[in-house]
Amino acid sequence: MVEFRIDRRSGVATYLQIVQQVKQALRLGLLAPGDKLPTAKEVVAATAINPNTVLKAYRELDREGLVEARPGLGTFVRRSLARPQAAADSPLRAELTGWMERAREAGLEREDVAALLASVLEEGFDGPGGSAGQGRGPRETNKGSG
Repeated sequence: MVEFRIDRRSGVATYLQIVQQVKQALRLGLLAPGDKLPTAKEVVAATAINPNTVLKAYRELDREGLVEARPGLGTFVRRSLARPQAAADSPLRAELTGWMERAREAGLEREDVAALLASVLEEGFDGPGGSAGQGRGPRETNKGSG
């Protein structure tokens, strides 16, 4: 089961943090179709946020077709966003883990890594030669499907 971490200093709305964390768990294969999300009551107990915030996040996920509420039973994952290339045992993840170790050894802090990663993501997906549909892999060619 996913455990939500709320960063009150991030500037990102709390409900969006929940949405993003569910999507990340779906992408990494940590949540799969049929899995049950924590109840609003469980999330409130763990994070001390308003139950309406949790329900708003779950409604957004439902609107996007990722989860479905089953009255009296809970909220369940409807579909996955996982790709084999992003799995916990994928070669790409192993390479990224190695890179992360080197970054820490070089003295980079979390914020440094986040800035560097954001810069590379921007260049790789939105910059010159990185726009969708230019043969940059299956992620780009399937962009409209999920």
